[in-house]
Amino acid sequence: MPWTPADMPDLNGKVALVTGANRGLGFETAKALAGRGARVIIVCRDLILGSEAAARMGGKVEVVTIALDDLASIEAGAAEIARRTDHLDIVVNNAGLFGVDFTKTKQGFEYHFGTNHLGHFALTLKLWPLLATARVVTVTSAMYRRAKIDFDDLGWQKRPYSKWQAYADSKLANLLFAEELQRRFDAAGFKATSVLAHPGYAATNSPFGGRSMKPNFGEVIMLILGNLLMAQSPAMGAQPSLMAATDAQARGGDLYGPTRMGGMRGAPAKADKKIAPDPALALRLWQVSSGLTGVAV
Repeated sequence: MPWTPADMPDLNGKVALVTGANRGLGFETAKALAGRGARVIIVCRDLILGSEAAARMGGKVEVVTIALDDLASIEAGAAEIARRTDHLDIVVNNAGLFGVDFTKTKQGFEYHFGTNHLGHFALTLKLWPLLATARVVTVTSAMYRRAKIDFDDLGWQKRPYSKWQAYADSKLANLLFAEELQRRFDAAGFKATSVLAHPGYAATNSPFGGRSMKPNFGEVIMLILGNLLMAQSPAMGAQPSLMAATDAQARGGDLYGPTRMGGMRGAPAKADKKIAPDPALALRLWQVSSGLTGVAV
């Protein structure tokens, strides 16, 4: 039988954290976890929008404001989370954006890489003392398959900028981060598990909703047609994250995604990454990320 959210265990007594939860996939993920009894901390940039989302979710939901494009905000937000709980059972690194025209984060990183990858890298490591028994889900995208991280030009100063390539690269960074995170958990003696999820093609408002967006007419038409003809709902798109967060059979590095239309839609299951593991590349990314953010464990 296909997996559904009804297969999630009772989460009463568990503490979960979901980033980017005021809308879209993050909202549906946090709502479902709260619906199974978890105490859920949602991480949002805007307190008002986050509070409104929490009220719509019901259950035990609270808000912490963090801007993942700002390392100072991440440090302050992580400290606030640590004040509220001494452990986390589930972390879903969900927040992300794509299709952003060239711009930089507060610390000067290219926006996709700086927010989607470095933001979650820094937040996860800042929360390290809370993660000894956690399940950490990092949300990637099938677009990681077309990525090739250029470590000599992470800021896109030497190449013509491609917002789609920058997004794909950030999603490969998510995958490599999750794999190296499991190795770090093991080395630390943690009973924690780092896994991955991708939503397939979900009709969310993250495309063309980010900062500095100037979508052209063709991009708008493609989005509208894609959402009408191919996309599944945000609730369905959240199911791989929910399965990854609660599957008792999960192993470090596992990837969960939809099972139909080449992984674009459908019920979730463990998925083939379709790229060979590259521990050396993952380690290099970790070391570079630590150097850029100044965060280490």
